[in-house]
Amino acid sequence: MVTTCDVLVVGAGPGGGSAALHAARLGLNVVVIEDHNEIGTPVHCGECISDIALSNLDLTLPAEVISKRVHGIRVIFPDGTQKRLTEHGYVLEKHLFEQWLVDQSVELGASLFLGHKLQTMERIEENGKFMGHLCDGKGDQFPINAKIVIDASGVAGICSKILELNDRPKVIAGMQYEMLDVPTDDYLDFYIWPEYAEKGYLWMIPKCEGRANVGLVTEVKSGAVKELDRFIADTDEFKNLEVVNPPWRDDGRKVRGFGGTIPISGPHETTHSDGILLIGDAAGFTSPLFEGGSHLALKSAQFAAKTAADAISKGDFTATNLKEYTESWKAEFPPYHKILRGKSALYSLSDNDMSVMGRCFPDEMSDMGVSGKAMVAIRLLIRRPSLYFRSIIPAMLAFGYSRAKYYGW
Repeated sequence: MVTTCDVLVVGAGPGGGSAALHAARLGLNVVVIEDHNEIGTPVHCGECISDIALSNLDLTLPAEVISKRVHGIRVIFPDGTQKRLTEHGYVLEKHLFEQWLVDQSVELGASLFLGHKLQTMERIEENGKFMGHLCDGKGDQFPINAKIVIDASGVAGICSKILELNDRPKVIAGMQYEMLDVPTDDYLDFYIWPEYAEKGYLWMIPKCEGRANVGLVTEVKSGAVKELDRFIADTDEFKNLEVVNPPWRDDGRKVRGFGGTIPISGPHETTHSDGILLIGDAAGFTSPLFEGGSHLALKSAQFAAKTAADAISKGDFTATNLKEYTESWKAEFPPYHKILRGKSALYSLSDNDMSVMGRCFPDEMSDMGVSGKAMVAIRLLIRRPSLYFRSIIPAMLAFGYSRAKYYGW
């Protein structure tokens, strides 16, 4: 027996849950498939989201998914220089947040099938007109006939891979531990310390009851665990603290870190095709400097749901009629090429040069307007003229584009 739907959402992470919720709000017949047997596990990210993101996404969080209220981000440079970017928000219990998103969509009529893995997609045509995809795979609700498929499968990019829409992205490794009794003043601490995280950074994300995620991302994937362990051992705030399993992991399992890979190539060349919309990590949407992806995943899901609803109302699911999706995210998402150029410039700096740059920023970076940027440039010219005439300006701009209003955290 064939399962039929308007929209098939592949993956029940934050992007998939958001896509299902917004599509269900628009009255579509939605099916969500998830290859795991439980939503929200394992957790792959740092679990935070800003007030600006929530306002932008038309979401009101229930108390049970919130772990901690936070003030914003503090960037810590190699010499210990600290600069704040105050933008209030929340640290989540991410597994509960993802479950809540999908539960909301189910309450509005969406169907959820756990333990279902998409393996094949067959194009459906009637009298030469594209009508959708017949999707098959592992799970008793297959095959599924869907007018539009929203790929929210993360970095795996299942639909893109099956249909050969894009090349595989370059990825960076991210992993973290949950630790206890971590001191905090309710800022997210981001350490740009190349000694431990080459072409990446480390973080401390505080949670309730003294818990915190302490982790790193680095392009040197083979040494990620070793370098994170070394960072913890060398840092006074963390070196004597207990590492525990997060609450979503079975108590009886060995204590270990958690994480995954993150795409860093920027948006895919193709993010829509006949009956296909790619969102979140599956589309290559991550913030290039700090690799955050939740805000982008949630918002691209909103764009995708609206595009799908419009296309279904017209009875035309072809790429031509779905281009509104790609136009929407391109009009609103940050200028990736500029941020990637700034990121490359930042990682080309020595630890000393990076620290000099950090000391030129004001202590509070959230209100740095034109005059503030000019003052930073003047300080650079005085303290290290050679830096000003290298690639330091793109590196500085990359920090600005990592703000929440540009789909940062």
